[in-house]
This record gives sequence, structure tokens and C-alpha cells, in this order.
Amino acid sequence: MAIAFGIASLGPGPESVQRGLYTAIIAGFIISCLSGSRVQIGGPTGAFIVIVFGIVSKPGVGIDGLLCATIIAGCLLVIMGLTGLGNLIKYIPYPVTLGFTSGIAVVIAVSQLQMFFGIRLPEGEKLPGEFIDKLAMLARYAGTINWYACALALLTMAVIFLVGKLTDRIPGSLVAVLVGTILVAVLDIPVDTIGRPLGQDPISLSMGFPEFALPTFDLGRLNVIVSAAITIAMLGAIESLLSAVVADGMLGTRHRSNTELIAQGAANLITPFFGGIPSTGAIARTATNIRNGGRTPVAGIIHAVVLLLIVLCFGNFAAMIPMPVLAGILITVAINMSQYAIFVKMFRAPKSDIAVMVLTFLLTVFLDLTIAIPFGLILASFLFMHRMEQLFTTGNLANRLHVVSEEDPTEDRSTLQLFDIPDGVRVYDISGPFFFATAGKFQDAIDNRNIRVVILRMKNVPAMDVSGLHALEELLILAHRGNTTILFSGLRSQPMRVINRFGLIERIGEKNIHHTIIEAMHHAAEIVEFEMLGGMYHSHVPSGMSSIFIPPA
Repeated sequence: MAIAFGIASLGPGPESVQRGLYTAIIAGFIISCLSGSRVQIGGPTGAFIVIVFGIVSKPGVGIDGLLCATIIAGCLLVIMGLTGLGNLIKYIPYPVTLGFTSGIAVVIAVSQLQMFFGIRLPEGEKLPGEFIDKLAMLARYAGTINWYACALALLTMAVIFLVGKLTDRIPGSLVAVLVGTILVAVLDIPVDTIGRPLGQDPISLSMGFPEFALPTFDLGRLNVIVSAAITIAMLGAIESLLSAVVADGMLGTRHRSNTELIAQGAANLITPFFGGIPSTGAIARTATNIRNGGRTPVAGIIHAVVLLLIVLCFGNFAAMIPMPVLAGILITVAINMSQYAIFVKMFRAPKSDIAVMVLTFLLTVFLDLTIAIPFGLILASFLFMHRMEQLFTTGNLANRLHVVSEEDPTEDRSTLQLFDIPDGVRVYDISGPFFFATAGKFQDAIDNRNIRVVILRMKNVPAMDVSGLHALEELLILAHRGNTTILFSGLRSQPMRVINRFGLIERIGEKNIHHTIIEAMHHAAEIVEFEMLGGMYHSHVPSGMSSIFIPPA
């Protein structure tokens, strides 16, 4: 898999093989040693293919720019882990993740069609990076299809499928590589291999210990590199934490999100100095580790060490692996990554979720995956705020009359069943989060003209931000001008903290903040009756019950 991901990311050639393998060894070792999940297996993954290919294809960036972007991404991941941002990754909506990964799966599959069908391009021509242009060029040279390559790729996919049905302890891709390589070597099937492109001289593939080297890059391309680094960091964080969650589900354990991000950051910070490409937690390999009995980080460490021994002892045999076999493996990875069944099922979801998923998918496939997640998040945020705004209500209860019952008057009932609402008093029952998206709706609903007392019943307001506070402040200013008293009832802890913190408590007046609607109604009745009697104080508050609630300091 490391060889396949290296070639798919960087193009055919021995250097791509080495970088893929070195990433699996070095990053895999570091991640297993430091991971917040005890069974995490790290290395290059399919999700990074599109990102890496896009970065190295940009003018002035190349492989050195990729290595620098990976180092910056590693620093970002470490910072995210140290500052506790690992817990925020869970707030990325599922439709964004699904649209992004499904889009990447489509791009990976299309990128492998040339090797899958053995299509020959004229000398000096390469497949373009853009999705539509790539399909157009493949269609233009479809007459050069090598049917041997196509048959070998289909056989690879069939072997992976059959092995997966028979056992989950042996990776189907490993069996497929062995079968395909032996068939090509024994039968001399005319297809490209890693070390022998069809019709060309063999390529030397030497393997040894990775060497330390400092990457260089053009400062003029710093903005491109930083943008790529942010994308690498975000995708690495999402995929590694998703892999850890899958492992938790299989084992009944709980991973440490921030520790996991630090481990991924360390791997991406160190590996590029040895020629490695971006890495993260690999879901398929982690699941294979668990199914084969892995329960501690020792399994991942042994995985890296054994892979290093294979590279040192048998690395030259990698030159014999047929390219159509790798294409078949990667298209199988893309099919599994696409989660096509869940993608189709998502079209039964609310329209807002469908819109987020489809937008993220289309941006990933047709435009630029570096903006797919940000735009998906922006759309999801706006749609979420719209849903919250719809949940926010300000109901006018001024015309509802209720007969006094014999129930306990100290309880704050769900309806105003204990009082007739007197003339000159208006009650607004406010429900939902009171934030910037709903503040305007609140201001439009409140009407205090020719009203002596307005009661804001806020027992169903769980949270309030500064915009909500500003709307209350403006209401108090207008009420003061119109000689209207504003009473509050049922303020919950978070809104009360906001009001206290910003000093609005003085403008409201502590005597006007009540614990229950009943206390607020008594206070309103006192104000109205006091004025009706020409200023003579008259109270109907039942003896033994305080009508004013003074909040604790």
C-alpha cells in the first residue's frame, strides 16, 4: 500500500517507491510510539494522494515545496494538540467529511485509469491535474488501451474481494500483489512494472536506509505552501481521529484526541527530513491490526521495523510489481473510501445536509480540494444558524386569560395558568438560543408601545451572546423613553452570567429580575395597581412569598 500511495501521489519512478516506503516506516514508528490510540497504524493514505499530487504539480513548488508544507503541517498539528483543539475536530459536520472523502475517492479512481487500462500517452505528455481535462485526455488516447493491463487490474480487484470474503486476517492487497507479480514474471505479460516501463530500459531501484536532507523552497511560493500545509494538517487530523474512533468502536476503548494530534504532528514534522510524504492514521491498516490481535503500540512498532527489514532485504523485488496491479489496488481503496452506500442514503437527509455534502463533493472533484472543507464548513455553519433561528420564538401571551388554580403558586408552570394578565402588562415567552442570528427576530417581535410593563419569560433560553445582549440593551433604552418597565423571569445561568459580566444588571435593576413567572406577575400587578390608585401602594402578593428575586453574588 505504501508503494501504491507513493506512486499515485508522485508519479511512476523509483523515488516515489522510496518515499512511500520511508513514510510508512518512519511515520508509522513515530505514530505508534506517541499515538493517543494504542492500536493506531500510521503512514501514507489514499486521502493524501490528491493533495500531494496537486501540490507537486504547481509551478515553483515541486517535491521540496511538498516537504516544507508537510513540516509546517506537522507544526500545526502539534500546536492543535497542545492547545486542546483536537476536541474541536468533532464539530466538523458529517456531510462535510462524507462529501470530501467521496470526492477524493472519485479523483483517486480517475487518476488511476491510465495505469488501469494501460493507456499510452505521447512522449513528453502527462495527464493534467484538472478533473475534466484528465478525462478528456484519457478519452482522446483510448485507442491505445492495453487489454492485458486491464485484465490484470480486474484480476487484482477480484483477488482483493475474494480474500476479503474468505478471511480478514490476510490483507487482500498483499495477496493480489504476489499473484499479479508472479503472473507477469512467469508469463511475461506485456505491461508496465515499477522498474520496467513497457518498451523502455529497466529502471534501477536501490533501497537502503533513508538519508537526512534539508528541503528548500522558493519564498515567493510561501502562500501556496502554507495553504497546502493547512489542508494537510486538517485532513491529517480528521482522518487520524476518525481512525482512532473506528478503533475505539472495535475494542471498546477511548482514545486521547489531543495526544493523537501531537503524534501525527511529530510524524509529519520529522518524516520529510528523510524524504517522506504526508502521513496520518490509516483506517484500513489499523482495523487489520486489531483483527489480527494487536492491542498495544508494540504491534505498530514491530510493523515499522519489519517493513524496514523487508525494504533492506527485498526492496529490489519491488521493481517487479506491475503497475496495473497497483491501479487495481488503488481503485479498490477508492471504492471503499467513497462510502457509496452511505453517500446515496444521505439523499434522504434534510435538504440542508444534502446541500453541504454535494457542495463539498463537487468542489473536491471539479475545483480544488483545499477549499472544499472551508466552503463546506461555511455553508454548514450558515444552514445551522438558519435552523437555530427557526427554533427561536418570541410568543406574545398578552391576550391569554387564565383562572387562578389551587396548585402550588411557587412553581414556574409551562403556561400562565395562575393569573389573569392585567391591562397594561404584556408577557413574551422567549424560547431558543438568543444569539446574533436571532437578535433581529427578537427586536421585531417585541412591541412595548402604550404598555406599562413587559415581562420577558426566558426560562427556555439556554444561551445568549453579545448580539442578544445588545438587543436587550436597546429594548431597555426604548422602554426607558416610553416609561415602560422591563421584568425578567427564569433567567438561566449562562444568560445571567453574560448580563452580569457586561454590567447590564444595573440598567435592568436587580428588583426586576425574578426567579419565576409568578413572582414577575406579582411585581407587574403591583406596578399597574400602584398607578391605578394614584400612586398609593397596593400589593396582592400572598403572605409568606417574596415577589422579588435577588440573584446571588
